[in-house]
Amino acid sequence: MNQKNYPIFSHEFFMNEALKEAQKAFDRDEVPVGAVVVSNRTIIARAHNLTEMLHDVTAHAEMQAFTAASGYLGGKYLDECTLYVTLEPCVMCAGAAFWTQLGTLIFGASDEKRGFHLVNHLLFHPKTEIVSGVLAEQSSQLLKQFFKSKRT
Repeated sequence: MNQKNYPIFSHEFFMNEALKEAQKAFDRDEVPVGAVVVSNRTIIARAHNLTEMLHDVTAHAEMQAFTAASGYLGGKYLDECTLYVTLEPCVMCAGAAFWTQLGTLIFGASDEKRGFHLVNHLLFHPKTEIVSGVLAEQSSQLLKQFFKSKRT
């Protein structure tokens, strides 16, 4: 068992790793979204939002993770990979996931305002498996804490 008592290689274990990335974003005054890409039960990419630091609206955690994973694998397709991300991907990130042919998407908190669900699941590759709600409460709390700090 690991430090959070999640079975190793479980969805919760890997989402906890994505939450660590989200905390890095929080600490850098970025919207706290984190992501990891897993292949063969190994994390091959870690990322978090960098939109403020890079002055780039496309520098979402998912986009950073896709770039890092593709570089690691030496190819653009992530069909045998799983993306763990703390927040439901936006339409842009869902579209990018389509082009990577992502194998599985696991996300934590839902994004009622900007998530891909507003359009539908057709944004993803037909073979992409989607699982939602993994450590959703922890993901949501970090986001709420961030935005509360911005209002005060």
